[in-house]
Amino acid sequence: MRAFTHLDAQGNARMVDVSQKPDTKRIAVASGRIFLSAEAFALLCNQAIPKGDVFASARIAGIMATKQTSSLIPLCHPISLTRAAIECIAHQEERSVEVVCTTETVGKTGVEMEALTGATVALLTIYDMCKAFDRSMHLEAVRLVLKDGGASGRYTA
Repeated sequence: MRAFTHLDAQGNARMVDVSQKPDTKRIAVASGRIFLSAEAFALLCNQAIPKGDVFASARIAGIMATKQTSSLIPLCHPISLTRAAIECIAHQEERSVEVVCTTETVGKTGVEMEALTGATVALLTIYDMCKAFDRSMHLEAVRLVLKDGGASGRYTA
């Protein structure tokens, strides 16, 4: 049985010591969806939300969030990202927007938390900008889609 890496021998929370790990290229991709009413989805897709370009705001917010992850998640290492990207994909048939966040670095620890944080904040930004038209929006399936690099190798959902 594997032990939790963020607990010491006494069960106390701790930041994992990664000083002995080699630097490797690491990538993570996370995604999630927000579902909207017909009215809100149509306004969003027609760029008619009065607050401005929702997708541009979501991309910027998501990228900014990736860079703040260690300030938000206790015990998360600060990471120098070499890439952070947000893609927003509208799905007409479901009236949903899929957000995909990709993060990369060359370092001693992975970027999964950064990708998950970026995707979540981008989704929350869409909610915030559309809430005047639809308070019933909901987020679903925020998850890690891909992780590569480091000792544990590749993971694909």
